[in-house]
Amino acid sequence: MTKALTAIKNNTGNHKSTPLTVSAWFFLRPQRNSPVMEKLKKEETIELRRRHIGESCKLFFKTSPLKILRAAGQYMYDENGTRYLDCINNVAHVGHCHPDVVKAGTEQMAVLNTNSRFLHDNIVHLAERLTKTMPSKLSVCYLVNSGSEANDLALRLAKAHTKGTDVIVMDHAYHGHLVSLIDISPYKFNMPGGEGKMDWVHVAPCPDVYRGKYTDKTHPGEDMGLLYANEVKALIDGAHKQGRKISAFFAESLQSCGGQIILPPNYLRNVYKYVHEAGGICVADEVQVGFGRVGDPYWAFQLQGDDIVPDIVTMGKPMGNGHPVAAVLTTKEVAQSFTDTGIEYFNTYGGNPVSCAIASAVMDVIEKEGLVQHAREVGNYLQDRLGELQKKHQIIGDVRGVGLFVGVDLVKSRETREPATSEAQHVIYRLKESHILLSSDGPYRNVLKFKPPMVFSKEDVDFVIKCLDSVFSEMEDDPLILSLTCTAASAKVTNGESSLGAAKGNASNGDIEDDTPKKKLKLC
Repeated sequence: MTKALTAIKNNTGNHKSTPLTVSAWFFLRPQRNSPVMEKLKKEETIELRRRHIGESCKLFFKTSPLKILRAAGQYMYDENGTRYLDCINNVAHVGHCHPDVVKAGTEQMAVLNTNSRFLHDNIVHLAERLTKTMPSKLSVCYLVNSGSEANDLALRLAKAHTKGTDVIVMDHAYHGHLVSLIDISPYKFNMPGGEGKMDWVHVAPCPDVYRGKYTDKTHPGEDMGLLYANEVKALIDGAHKQGRKISAFFAESLQSCGGQIILPPNYLRNVYKYVHEAGGICVADEVQVGFGRVGDPYWAFQLQGDDIVPDIVTMGKPMGNGHPVAAVLTTKEVAQSFTDTGIEYFNTYGGNPVSCAIASAVMDVIEKEGLVQHAREVGNYLQDRLGELQKKHQIIGDVRGVGLFVGVDLVKSRETREPATSEAQHVIYRLKESHILLSSDGPYRNVLKFKPPMVFSKEDVDFVIKCLDSVFSEMEDDPLILSLTCTAASAKVTNGESSLGAAKGNASNGDIEDDTPKKKLKLC
């Protein structure tokens, strides 16, 4: 469990009656009147951003963006000192600005930071530590700077080892922002403005048992993992008939941008078997969900069974708690094939002493503060409380998740499972008014995503549930609210796109927009 103090009242004056648990080190962080103050007025910041930052770089809540100046634990603070409960940031894995992580980085930076062509203890210590969390055959480590770099390198490793060119991915997958990764990310290439699917990419149906090709409703009692795995087998057979060779099956161990999708049992077991028989290798993308977020085991691919062993595992985001560091782990055989190409792999900043010190400190905190166990306990509590809401509010179609990776699928009808897209955006905006930051995603942007810092507490859960209950009740009691959201959706249709099309077209890694007309309502 996290070491915590139950203590403070919200400095905005809201939800004072709700007990809030924060890590003890919160009190070590700068307070409102400390030197951490805004350098520009918010309006000036907005104007300079408009002038000098590329317009495609989106903001959360674009019509009323937040200006965040500091953060601690699971809380973020704007320029006025208003505190927001962060349910979004899986990057700040062990809590924003954890003092142990900050100390490790600053102390190493004061001594040395250089590239990995010099011997240094930090890189080998981190590599050894990472491999000890993995199945034994995953014993070779490459250190890079981001999840995108890690996944790009994984593609290179796979092609070097198999001499194949083709890659199988899941529909709605997102693997990064590099050109090579946009090509294997249907979440990007299938959107308006995307270039569409390349001929060497094969897209398998997302194994979503709630609203996918095979569901618990249409195929009750059947082996859903096998049904969806057989779709991958069909893609392999089709590629072979065209004379193509499969290089890799590339998949997130739990799909995040696709709508918090939990893979059905036996899916990876069967897929890995088919891919290996075809001469390909299997890549587990743990960038979003690794390092204990699922609440035991440490890596999400292990949820499918101890016998499930990828050939490559990639990781990033939470690894540095906000610092850019990532890694690729693979087998000696795959690494040797890459070496045999004769092309040196050098990454200027990958594996530098500061990044490695920070990543090691993150792993220290996970272990010292029992955050894997904490994620399991609080995650189970969150799902239980959401289940209570589901019994009360018909808009909740499905609650799914594991550990602190949870999705709430909002629907207009439980019978048809039609996604409640505009309603989800309304909920997110209302939660923001109550100083809770949450996002939505999935192909219809109707799935509320919980992936908070791992220090998220049961008290935080209770507060979020209280506010969600209030918002859902408001929506049920006041027809004007739903009328306003429907009017916004209709306006988008009038402008040449359906509300669902707009949802798909605007998706951007959990992009949060609040351009739907809102009625002013009381806060939680």
